[in-house]
Amino acid sequence: MRLSRNSLVTAVALLAALPGPAASEAPKIKADRYNPVLAQTPDGCQVWLIDDGWEGYAWTRTNKAGKPICMEVESCLTENSDRLFDTNSARLRPGEADRLKKFFRQEGVFSYGIHGHTDSRASDEYNMALSQRRANAVARVAQSVGARVAAANGYGERIPVASNDTAAGRQKNRRVEIVCYREVERY
Repeated sequence: MRLSRNSLVTAVALLAALPGPAASEAPKIKADRYNPVLAQTPDGCQVWLIDDGWEGYAWTRTNKAGKPICMEVESCLTENSDRLFDTNSARLRPGEADRLKKFFRQEGVFSYGIHGHTDSRASDEYNMALSQRRANAVARVAQSVGARVAAANGYGERIPVASNDTAAGRQKNRRVEIVCYREVERY
């Protein structure tokens, strides 16, 4: 079907007359800077993720040889909080920062996850805040020697390793756990 020039002009005019938002009312799309984030798959390999709100993209993070970068995750140190901190405090005891610095200087670790835990004697809200402050204190020591910290989280009393009904159990629950992420070749 061939449209004459007049028919085409009429069709465009009819389309323009249809109800819809005026150009001034049309939603504005803000051009944000894309910030890819690094995520880890269940098998320990890393992928870059980016989502612009319309579509998401993912691609494997690779080393210089083009092989996927995968991590082995292990709990590499669990310290009793009573050794590291005074009661109700997130300030490291004398000498503990130096001891932790030696630990964080070890070779072969890509990054660390630091997880603070408490017993159940105080309120949940208080324990969450205290465990987070303690995890942050240990993370600052790691960062002071150039170690990468992937996460510093406080879990309060929510992940006990022993019963909170006994003094011995509560002592085991007051801890800072450090997780090591080491690069391994999987593929």
